[in-house]
Amino acid sequence: MKKQVPTFTISSLAQATHRALRVPKTAITTAIIAASLASAPAFANLNGSIKGKVITDQTNQSLAGITVTARSNVMPKARTVTTKEDGSYDLPQLKPGTYELTFEDSNGVTQTMLVDVLLEQTSNANVVLGGKKDNVEVITVTGSKLFRQGNSSLSNSLGKKAIEGVPVGQDYRDLLKLVPGIELSQNSTLGPSAGGSGVDNSYGFDGVDVSLPMFGNLASAPSTHDVEFVTMDRGGAKAVGFNRSGGFSINTVSKSGTEDFHGNVEYKVQPKTFVATPTGSENYELDKSWLTASLSGPLIEDTLYFYTSYYRPEVTRENKDTAYGPAKDYESIRDEFFGKLTWAPTDDILLNISQRSSEETLEGGSIGAYETDSVSVGAQTNYDIFTLDGSWILGSATTLSFQYSKFENESGSKPDTELSVIPSLSGQLDLSNLDQMGYFSVPSMLEDDANYTPAQIAAYNAGANSLINQYGYTEDGQIKGGGGIGAFNQYDNQDFFRDSLEINLDHEFDWGDSYHTLHIGAEWKKGKEELSRFSNGWGSISYVGGLDESLAEDSTAPVYYRAYVQQMSLVGDSSEAVSAIISETKTINFEINDSIEYGNWTYNVGVLISQDTLYGQGLREKSGTISGYELAPGNKYEMHQTDWSDMIQPRLGATWNYAEEDSVFANFSIYNPEASSLARAASWDRNTRAEIEVEFDEAGNAFYAEPRQGSSGKVFDDNLTPRRITEFTLGTTKYVGSDLVLRAHVRHRKGNHFWEDMPNDARLTDYSGVDAEGVPQHIADKGLYVANLADIRDEIGGSSYVIAEVDGGETKYWEASIEAEYLGENSYVNASYVWSHYYGNFDQDNTTATNDANTFVGSSNYGDGRGRYPWDYRYGTLSGDKPHLLKVYGYYTVPWQANVGAYFVFQSGKPWEAWDGSIYGYSSGTSRYSEPAGSRRSASHWQLDLNYTQDFKVAGDFDMQFRADLFNVFNRQTGYNNNPYVTSETFGEARNYYDSRRLQLSFNFKF
Repeated sequence: MKKQVPTFTISSLAQATHRALRVPKTAITTAIIAASLASAPAFANLNGSIKGKVITDQTNQSLAGITVTARSNVMPKARTVTTKEDGSYDLPQLKPGTYELTFEDSNGVTQTMLVDVLLEQTSNANVVLGGKKDNVEVITVTGSKLFRQGNSSLSNSLGKKAIEGVPVGQDYRDLLKLVPGIELSQNSTLGPSAGGSGVDNSYGFDGVDVSLPMFGNLASAPSTHDVEFVTMDRGGAKAVGFNRSGGFSINTVSKSGTEDFHGNVEYKVQPKTFVATPTGSENYELDKSWLTASLSGPLIEDTLYFYTSYYRPEVTRENKDTAYGPAKDYESIRDEFFGKLTWAPTDDILLNISQRSSEETLEGGSIGAYETDSVSVGAQTNYDIFTLDGSWILGSATTLSFQYSKFENESGSKPDTELSVIPSLSGQLDLSNLDQMGYFSVPSMLEDDANYTPAQIAAYNAGANSLINQYGYTEDGQIKGGGGIGAFNQYDNQDFFRDSLEINLDHEFDWGDSYHTLHIGAEWKKGKEELSRFSNGWGSISYVGGLDESLAEDSTAPVYYRAYVQQMSLVGDSSEAVSAIISETKTINFEINDSIEYGNWTYNVGVLISQDTLYGQGLREKSGTISGYELAPGNKYEMHQTDWSDMIQPRLGATWNYAEEDSVFANFSIYNPEASSLARAASWDRNTRAEIEVEFDEAGNAFYAEPRQGSSGKVFDDNLTPRRITEFTLGTTKYVGSDLVLRAHVRHRKGNHFWEDMPNDARLTDYSGVDAEGVPQHIADKGLYVANLADIRDEIGGSSYVIAEVDGGETKYWEASIEAEYLGENSYVNASYVWSHYYGNFDQDNTTATNDANTFVGSSNYGDGRGRYPWDYRYGTLSGDKPHLLKVYGYYTVPWQANVGAYFVFQSGKPWEAWDGSIYGYSSGTSRYSEPAGSRRSASHWQLDLNYTQDFKVAGDFDMQFRADLFNVFNRQTGYNNNPYVTSETFGEARNYYDSRRLQLSFNFKF
């Protein structure tokens, strides 16, 4: 859908354009779940593997050349290898699932076993081969059912049984509930903290990075309905998978077709009557439902499989009447389609290609209690994920794999009421129809005010009274002002794109008494944001009543009305259009890793090196200038590039298997997180995309306009070291029989070299030029960040802020964890307790008023004047700190074709501190600490979730499944996110509460 851009002629303002608003029964019979110390996630590594040894009971029988064949309904073709001289074998690049391994020696003696393969895990399968010819025997895996060949990383892998057997939820972020050490978070935007900032987590969907390129938060709301396996890496990464996460990384693999046809239709419902009354001042009763359907099977037998699904969640709400009368209902509907092909053209080549497309629309949002129904806003979000990945077995010891992906997330808000008025300085506001001009804030009567004379107040009230009589609302028989009429004020399009390509080569070889697994990988990816905003009519309109004077120099003309209009909606010369602000980040990663097995030891030696290049808009390189640039609106330019030498990230680990399966391990890793908003926040074109303030006289004639003060391009300090996380880990694993495994570890992380936009004179003065108090002398001695900034600004303009390292900025994290995992024939239990402490003076997650938003990484409120500097009470406990975190979850399969699942969590409350700008001379207290960080803490929280699933056999291959999920059984609506503003009447009160008790019912027809 396209919309004509309104015309507004103002000298020196350019033309803007508006973009279109785009405003099968599984063979797994045992639980496929392991929270093991195993290989770290690699976003393009969407498979697993099997390794093992063949032992023979025949005297003098050679162990070389024994045939090992792996078959599974998830693989179109079987994989076959032969053993080496020592009887070892390796089956790489297997799709996760249950495999039947067949071993056959030269005498025709065979033996068969079942092995579960998990995502990004290596399963061990050893077998004693003996007996007579044609003696086929199905046996279980020798040793622990929970054992996976591991190393010194911290990762957890879950399969479909765990995802479906425990009350998790239907959103992607609900999977994080199951990861030890990761807080239970109800944020809708910001990711949970896990030893690092919530913006430093990595989210993968079929290996595709689905975080917003500029913000690091989960881009959209993928569902769990298509997820077959998930792997989560908390630390101790290898140089495999290009892992630069300063928090945790999570990767999922979608379901695939199999050799049998399967399908299902599921309907899940959560009406408002199934939800306990929530705590809070703004309570809305929502009706929710989810429709899911899938179909899968073979297209070409043993060669080509397909899987396809449809997903439709709906959320509706009956909006309450406002002071102006009835309001339209709220409605959010999403249609998502997914298709995937799995193709094995030969035994050694496996390819996957998939496309996910989602379209979500919202209507009836953002209607206040004192606003007309016409001011509601709608939204539309479309996202597409395309991926092509493959692996090629180049012989018995070498594998080549690749992945190409394309991610698009296009979102926009749109007024439900679109206005036709076209603003122009030669025209005027239609004062008789202000409800057709934009969003008009109806004034209230002005009481006595020492700032104005009685005559000014009387004149103001005379005009206000007329407007109130025409546009006010009626309450208790009286017409009152203070409401809002007209239409939502603007269109807002924010689109994100990411393209990536990676290639990996893995080779195994013997060298003396050691065995090596060598990995080499390269990755290129580009993230881009396109941002455009324009006004609906005149945008936001307010009545001034002659109390303010014009912004024009040497003018004392009174202003009676004021409008704020997005500059991108103003046009001048129709032949020259102003484009959206486009920001880009290009990343190149190279990695090499060698896992060395020597006796009972496994050593991991690897390194990841990276380079990030930021591109802005609005400058052009020019020699002979002080800055090296000249102004060029709309032109793409290279803003900043990191040095390879500054982003060398070693990955070192050692594991000692002091018993057959038991081990101790140690790891050292460095990460350079890649999330950054600076390509947008420091872009020079932000100077020419400001909102315009338009002034009107008493008759509604526009007579002056100028850009509002806002952000502008920023210079980078020359002495920048990229943000860095350094990590040490020490742990142990103990297997108790075949059903129980115990794990424990301690971990330390330190973050430093944080980048932020800082006033160039932050070390010396505050905004007002007054000597800054509390600046450490060794920091004050450094002087200005950019010595010649004044000369640069005289040449090309720009901000008085610069991008610089935060002086002394650091975070520290300590963690001690113990985990127990039990896997029985019909049951599974995972229990973990994690003690941790997260502290320092740079809290990226605590820089906004709500602390649950897309926050600029590198250009937040941190450092913006007194009260926000590192030396202003910033050092202390950070907002993500959770000293105590206990999780216990699992399921039990009962004899009558039913499953009972449970999830329990206890976690410490959220740290917070008082905010007060007055002690620093500011009226705003946002992120201005008046006591040490984390001086206070909200109440701790615990909750219990339960589910019950019952299967019914209908006829033949047709089944019916009933499921009930009861979340927060005891209705623990613990408050958190306490109001930190000292000057607020609700200081210290909780602003958010954990979700109330709610029941979901689902009916699933399967065949």
